[in-house]
Amino acid sequence: MQAVRAYYDGRAFVPITPVKIMTNQSAIITILDEEKKSTPSKSNDKFFGILSDEDYHDISEALLETQRTDSDEW
Repeated sequence: MQAVRAYYDGRAFVPITPVKIMTNQSAIITILDEEKKSTPSKSNDKFFGILSDEDYHDISEALLETQRTDSDEW
C-alpha cells in the first residue's frame, strides 16, 4: 500500500508526485479538509521534501501546467 498526495481538479484526482499504478487498480481516497492553493508557494515543500530552488521552480511550473488544460486530453 502507498500513500499518494493529490488534488481534485474538478474532474479527476491529480497526483502531486509520480505514482506507479496499474490501470483499473483499486484505490482508497481520503478527502482532507484543506484546500490546494491555485498558485504553488514555498509551503508546498512539505509535499516534496527539501528541494533546490531550480527543482522547486520546475515542479511548481509543472503543477501550474496541469491546471492549464482546456481539453479532455492529458
